[in-house]
Amino acid sequence: MASIKQVSEEHPIYADTNHDPVTSILPQGDVPYTDHEMTEDERVIMALGYKQEFKREFSLFTTFCVSFAVLGLLPSFASTMYYGLGYAGTAGMVWGWIIGMVFIQCVAMSMAELCSAMPTSGGLYYAAAVLAPPKWGPFAAWITGWSNWIGQITGAPSVNYSLAAMMLAAGSINDPSYQPTDWQTFLLTVLLIIIQSIISSMPTSWVAHFNSWGSTFNMLALVTVIICIPAGTKNSPRFTPSDKVWGTITNMTDFPDGIAVLMSFVAVIWTMSGYDSPFHLSEECSNANIASPRAIVLTSAVGGLFGWFLQLVVAYTVLDIDDVMNSSLGQPWASYLLQVMPKKTAMAILALTIICSFSMGQGCMVAASRVTYAYARDDCFPFSNIWKQVNPVTKTPVNAVIFNSVLGILMVLLILAGDTAIGALFSIGGIAQFVAFTIPICIRVFFVGDRFRRGPWHLGPFSRVIGGMSVAFVVLMVPILCLPSVTGKDLTPDLMNWTCLVYGAPMLAVLIWWFVDAHKWFKGPKVIVEHAIHGVVVDAVEVDGAGSGDLKK
Repeated sequence: MASIKQVSEEHPIYADTNHDPVTSILPQGDVPYTDHEMTEDERVIMALGYKQEFKREFSLFTTFCVSFAVLGLLPSFASTMYYGLGYAGTAGMVWGWIIGMVFIQCVAMSMAELCSAMPTSGGLYYAAAVLAPPKWGPFAAWITGWSNWIGQITGAPSVNYSLAAMMLAAGSINDPSYQPTDWQTFLLTVLLIIIQSIISSMPTSWVAHFNSWGSTFNMLALVTVIICIPAGTKNSPRFTPSDKVWGTITNMTDFPDGIAVLMSFVAVIWTMSGYDSPFHLSEECSNANIASPRAIVLTSAVGGLFGWFLQLVVAYTVLDIDDVMNSSLGQPWASYLLQVMPKKTAMAILALTIICSFSMGQGCMVAASRVTYAYARDDCFPFSNIWKQVNPVTKTPVNAVIFNSVLGILMVLLILAGDTAIGALFSIGGIAQFVAFTIPICIRVFFVGDRFRRGPWHLGPFSRVIGGMSVAFVVLMVPILCLPSVTGKDLTPDLMNWTCLVYGAPMLAVLIWWFVDAHKWFKGPKVIVEHAIHGVVVDAVEVDGAGSGDLKK
C-alpha cells in the first residue's frame, strides 16, 4: 500500500500538507485536490486550505516596493514630525528612533517567521487562528483580524487627508491670501481616494509596476532630501553642535524626560507600521514563503536606516523647535523647510513629499484591499459573498477595493467636524496594527514554543528570544500611545489623546458581537479547497475521498 506522501509526489494534483513547508489548518489526512498540475506556490496555498485565485506576479522586489511605499518615509516623517521632534526635541528624536527601531525590527522578524510558515493574504489573522490553544483559535483570529482591519482601512484615508492638506498648504505658501476651507480639503481627499481605487483595481502586474515606480521615486526623493537639506541650508552656522543634538532633551510635554522620550517613539511606530504588507500580498507573490518574509525584514531594515538618516538631518539643521511646532502654516514639515531652506528649494522638497505621499496612499489602498478580501473569504463581514469576489478580468479583488474606498470617504467626512474629530479617527492606526502584530507572536512564543512548525525562513534558536522582546515592547508602548502631551488644567478636549476611545469603542463592539452572536458561527479561517478527506491508497495507487473522484495509475 502506498502512502499519501507517495501519491502526492507522483501525482501533483494532490498537495500533501505534511510535505509542504507550511503550517496548515487542514485536519491530518486531508489531501487538497485540483484537476491540474500544481506549481510549488500553488501546492503551498492549497496545503493552507485555499485555492490559488490570484496571479503570482509580485516578486521580492515588487513586494518590497509596495511595502516601502506603504511606509512612505518622507511623507510619514512629515506627518509625525510633531511627535518625534515636538515631544522631546532633537535628543529624543535621534535616540528614540534608534531604540524604537531595534524593537520594531524584532517585531518584523517575528512576523516574517510566521509569514514563511503561513503565507496567506489573511496574514496575522490566519496565524493567530492556527497557533492559538484548542478552542481559542476563532476568538484569537476574530480579535487579531478586526484590529488589523481597523488599522488597515484607516491607512489610505488618513494619508490622503494629510496629502490634501499639504497640497492646499503649498497653495497658501505661494498665495498667502488663499485660505483652504474644510470642504475643499474633503473634496480633494475624496478625489485622491477615487484615483487610488482605480489604480488598485487594475491587473496585478499593472499594480506591481505602478508601485515599483512609486517606491523607486520615493527612495530617490528620500535620498535627495537627505542630501539637499544639509547641502543647501541657509543657517549660519550650518549645523547644530553634536552635544546639543544628542544630549539636550527639549521636553515639550508635562511628563518627565524619560516618558517624553518614550512618547517620541510614536513617530517611529506610525512611520514603520506598513512592513506587514508583504504578508497580505503573499498570495500574489512568487516563491511566497521565502520572498514575502524577506520583503518584511528588508522593508523594516531599509526603512529604519533611511528614516534615521532623515532624523539626523533635521536634528542637526533645525533652528527653533517651538517656531516649527507652532507655525501659522499648521504644517511642521513645511515650517521647518522654510526655516532652513530658501523658499524655492523648500517648495521643491515639499513637492517631492506630496508625490511620495500619493504613492504611500496607493500602497495603503492595495494592502488594505487584500486584507478585506482575505477576511471576507472567511465570511467575517456582512455581505462577505460580495466583497470576496475576484474580478474575472483583472484577477484582483475589485469589490474589496470599492468597499474600502466607500468606507474611507465616509471616514473623511469627519474633516467637516474639525481637526479634533479627524485627528482622533486616524490616531488609531499605530495601536491597532501593533495589537494585531503582537497577538500571534505572543501565542507563538508563550503557548506554542518549540512545537511551532517553521517555514523555510526562520530565526533558528533566537526565535523565542526575539519574539519575547517584541511582545515586551508592545506591552510597554500601548499605554504610551494613549498619553496626551499635557495634563491637569492644561488638558482640554482639543489637546486630549482620543486613541483609547476611537480604538477601544469599535473593539469593544467587536467583543460584544463575539460573545452575543459571532462565536456561534465564526470558526476562523475556512477551508475552501476540494480535498480528499482521510484519503486511502489501495494497492498501486487508488485514492478515494470526498470531492476527489478516483485516480488510477
